Amino acid sequence: MPNKKGNAPTGAGLYTAEQRARRDATVWTTVQAVLAPLQFLVFLVSLGLVIRYMATGEGYAAATISIVVKTGVLYAIMVTGAIWEKVVFGQYLLAPAFFWEDVFSFVVIALHTAYLGALAAGASIETQLALALAAYATYAINATQFLLKLRAARLQAEAPA
Repeated sequence: MPNKKGNAPTGAGLYTAEQRARRDATVWTTVQAVLAPLQFLVFLVSLGLVIRYMATGEGYAAATISIVVKTGVLYAIMVTGAIWEKVVFGQYLLAPAFFWEDVFSFVVIALHTAYLGALAAGASIETQLALALAAYATYAINATQFLLKLRAARLQAEAPA
């Protein structure tokens, strides 16, 4: 039985029946389904450009633009994800079902934002790239967290009632 906020109790699965219905009915689920793979694609391209720059010393501008674009997509998915959580779980962030994913998302956002700050402040290229790579490493962990949640939701949906 859900608690006062309508969240699934521990051990009850990722979504209550009501939450699953809200998830399936909201346009924000589709928005997340589009932005998540888009962000991953931007991440892969950007990572390639960063590695190319680090290996050859060429393409700093392309790598920089790609990191800024990746950060913009990250901000978009974070804002729309918070709206999605509000619709589905009744709170903008840190809903029990996605608490640790959201907490780690804050680290990801902080590192991407630190990169933008370093870029704007004219920090050394080494500092910028260190921040970008740290941001990308945390993003990869966070993306894995969300993929595991997606798998858990699919398994819950397939389980007999």
